[in-house]
Amino acid sequence: MHRTRIKICGITRVADALAAAQAGADAIGLVFYAPSPRAVSVELAREIVRELPPLVGVVALFVNAEASRVREVLDVVRPGLLQFHGDETPEQCEAHGHPYLRAARMRAGLDLLDFKSRYAHARGLLLDAFVEGFGGGGETFDWSLIPTNVGSPIVLSGGLHAANVAQAIRRVRPWAVDVSSGVERAKGVKDAAAMRAFCAAVRAADAEASAELASQGEAG
Repeated sequence: MHRTRIKICGITRVADALAAAQAGADAIGLVFYAPSPRAVSVELAREIVRELPPLVGVVALFVNAEASRVREVLDVVRPGLLQFHGDETPEQCEAHGHPYLRAARMRAGLDLLDFKSRYAHARGLLLDAFVEGFGGGGETFDWSLIPTNVGSPIVLSGGLHAANVAQAIRRVRPWAVDVSSGVERAKGVKDAAAMRAFCAAVRAADAEASAELASQGEAG
């Protein structure tokens, strides 16, 4: 059975990071983009990471950051993945010699296959809704914009929450889902119950997909 991975982004407190891990998140996201209400300092990020239980991944999110800033986060926080969410070129993403996700802001007219080819060394594509400026807008996008032959591991983001993530998984079959505002009680403050509900909805969707495949196998 494919297990959809779960990333809870925009963590700003140690308690929220621990609650995310306890809910079943595979990774947390830390935002290093000062205009975001979910931005964290390097010092706070280091404290959050230090308190995480084992086998919970850390993703560091940047928007058009200076190379020196990315290097500082790598040296101090030691995230497993970088996530580039701005206008970074392939060369800028690859300059750090570190695994990365490349975010694509989905809207009509974006050639995702061409985008993928330009960021061929990305570990996966994170697909988010296009909003003015940068950062989570809590909005979904038209999932039919995703080509069926995109190939790269897809991390689906944009307006997900416990009530719609199962539908998203059925439609897109992503490698992972990414949630931020959909599990918050205030910007940058996560809700433990909402995180548990979100993770439970993902697991239920996986179980449903597995049962459907098994049923098809028996019928065949």
